[in-house]
Amino acid sequence: MTVTQVLDRESQALTAALRSLPAGAWDRLTRCTPWRVRDLAGHIIAVVSRVPGMIAGPAPERADTDAARYYRGDERFSDSANEDRIALGRTIGGATPDELITELEKTCRQALDDARTQPPGRIVVTRHGDAMLLDEFLTTRVLEIAVHGLDIADAIPVPAWLTPAAAAHLQRLFPATAGAPDPAAALRAATGRAPTTGTSGLTFG
Repeated sequence: MTVTQVLDRESQALTAALRSLPAGAWDRLTRCTPWRVRDLAGHIIAVVSRVPGMIAGPAPERADTDAARYYRGDERFSDSANEDRIALGRTIGGATPDELITELEKTCRQALDDARTQPPGRIVVTRHGDAMLLDEFLTTRVLEIAVHGLDIADAIPVPAWLTPAAAAHLQRLFPATAGAPDPAAALRAATGRAPTTGTSGLTFG
């Protein structure tokens, strides 16, 4: 299965789950403090929305980063970068639930449409200056949607909706999750997330 197919399935699962949330659930605090469910939805919109701009930008001759190294602990996770990330999620999250769902669907559709026009081996430049294969960057977007989907599900709480496609695709980033009887629990553990009732966990960007 291609990464665009995986991203499509996981984003559709997320939007379907968000559509079923009761109104009060949108203001539940998630483990990614200080974000509420609505702010985390805003963050997901923000990180997926970067795809079209990267595709419209220059194509370097070679990649220097892959999906795993994209999350290295440098200035991209500095206090100031995290403050900007938090503020953007909260700004977008200020919309109504219906507006957030509509924007998420629109953003994911545009990202996928643009990605599918690109030739195999297309390289893009991230906002951090990394040169990455587009498929590698899209893998980071699968991770964003998958793990933050777990954060939202745990905050409500409702059963996780992690798709088999995303769980399988992310095994190459987290080999310990391969063959796990509970893929969602394995992905929580692999990304430093606390048990369902916990309040800790990594925030990606």
